[in-house]
Amino acid sequence: MDFVAEAPSSAIARFERIFHELGQSGEEVAVAKMYGIICIKAGGKAIGGLDLDGAMVFKLAPDDREAALALAGARVFDPTGKRPMKAWVVVPATHANFWEVFARQALDYRFPQPRPS
Repeated sequence: MDFVAEAPSSAIARFERIFHELGQSGEEVAVAKMYGIICIKAGGKAIGGLDLDGAMVFKLAPDDREAALALAGARVFDPTGKRPMKAWVVVPATHANFWEVFARQALDYRFPQPRPS
């Protein structure tokens, strides 16, 4: 993961651990550079990523997104500074203890489970 060398090493280590944990889900996950950051892709679509400042970003369902945005310092992801990506939330490293939860929620949002009938 050479292109994240500028991010803090603790954030890189946690990102790598999250990536490997998601890989155990049975879904196809990969790492790619998108939006100017290193992203985790699931089924060919980005679901999260690590920003150079050491924050993680996640694409979340509306209820999960609201919970993430309630955290101090969290904000809507806007990689260009001109067009916010409303489904995406930047979760700062001060809330890294929530990253695994949000990563799982992002994966579940990408691959929703069938609802019982």
